[in-house]
Amino acid sequence: MNVLDRVITFQGAQDPPDYTTPDSGEWVQKTVGNGSPAVGVVNGFMLLAVDFTLESQLACLYQLDRLGYDIDDLQQVDFYAKLNAAALHASCSVAFGLISAQNNDPDAIAAAAIFRLIGSTAVVCETDDGTNDNDDVATGQTLGASVKRFTIDFASGIRSVVPGPSTGGKANVLFSMDDDRGNLRQVARLTTFDMSNYTGGLQLFAQIQKGAASSVLAEDVTAALFLERIRVRYKSQA
Repeated sequence: MNVLDRVITFQGAQDPPDYTTPDSGEWVQKTVGNGSPAVGVVNGFMLLAVDFTLESQLACLYQLDRLGYDIDDLQQVDFYAKLNAAALHASCSVAFGLISAQNNDPDAIAAAAIFRLIGSTAVVCETDDGTNDNDDVATGQTLGASVKRFTIDFASGIRSVVPGPSTGGKANVLFSMDDDRGNLRQVARLTTFDMSNYTGGLQLFAQIQKGAASSVLAEDVTAALFLERIRVRYKSQA
């Protein structure tokens, strides 16, 4: 089996167009809010940000629901990401990984394998294949203002079945991420992230959002996610 690596970087890239007016590129952005939520390239990173306006906001980067990565060909996806600060406000959340059709609510996405931060810097994992749904599984790790690597592995997991035969791959998706010392470690090891019922394509995706928080100062609810690069490993069709 031949395996190919595709590395996506943002150095020198253009800001993605709005999803309502896409161009021939692979990325689009979707923003929601009367303030200035933003998606764009800054110093070699793809920036997704919500601003100080006291309202619900969304900043999303995705591939316009072009589901070009067949789950059965995917081997591994790596996201290199950081926040703009060491803390994340309770009204803010982050999600990134692979999904089917985009939805502003990550819990409403039909199929997904994603990392999430929900109201804090604590990282959780989530998969959904339309039948099996694992929500917000704790990793014991955090994300702050330093770049960390996040890995979703569709190839290496083994799932023992009695009676056999054993299965693996998308029936046991593995999540790993850098710890605070920069060592890549498997996380949420006690959970089987089973996506075996999904047979379609997926797209790369990242977003940051916040809910209106009338009980806090507007200055307290700015937040940003920076993507340094993404690597996709997949089976060659040659």
